[in-house]
Amino acid sequence: MPIVSMFYGIIVYMYFMDNKQHHVPHIHVEYQGAEAVVDITEGELIDGHLPPAKLKMVLAWIEIHRDELLADWSLASRGEPIFRIDPLR
Repeated sequence: MPIVSMFYGIIVYMYFMDNKQHHVPHIHVEYQGAEAVVDITEGELIDGHLPPAKLKMVLAWIEIHRDELLADWSLASRGEPIFRIDPLR
């Protein structure tokens, strides 16, 4: 599970070949034991839970880096190495 980015205690990662279960481009997010799956294109929570303030941060970060995330998703879904993305500042 390659880490895409980390900011404010939030860890964002993607699994390789992870396009079977959720069928949409998405990221996995962890924060202090909470886990969530978030759709990259729609910016919606698919599964899990994050504290509301942290979810807002993740959604803002997705909005800023959507093109980079979709490029990483394309790579990861083919099993290729992904690139790190700048954290939210």
